[in-house]
Amino acid sequence: MKTQILGNAAEQQAQIYLQKKGLTLIKKNYTCRVGEIDLIMEDDNCLIFIEVRLRTNPLYGTGADTVTIAKQKKIIKTAQLFLLSYDIGNRDCRFDVISIDKDIDWIQHAFTLN
Repeated sequence: MKTQILGNAAEQQAQIYLQKKGLTLIKKNYTCRVGEIDLIMEDDNCLIFIEVRLRTNPLYGTGADTVTIAKQKKIIKTAQLFLLSYDIGNRDCRFDVISIDKDIDWIQHAFTLN
């Protein structure tokens, strides 16, 4: 339960941070049969799928280090289902990671479909 509370707080912190940077929230915690995307936001005409990772102990690396290839593939499949389910028009898409430890590290274009 504590992990879920910390995770929700980290997602809220990331959302506020990104909104201050000018992004607009489209959907929070989009869930489907494949997986979940923490935040889906928009910047100009670009739809951004964002994975939020919190790391409380730096001995185990950063939050971004935990976004493995398997996790990336799951996020990509989830994003594809989102795009099929919602009429979002013709927009560019990208995948970002927000890694939170002492600071917020916003990694834009963190991974691609390849």
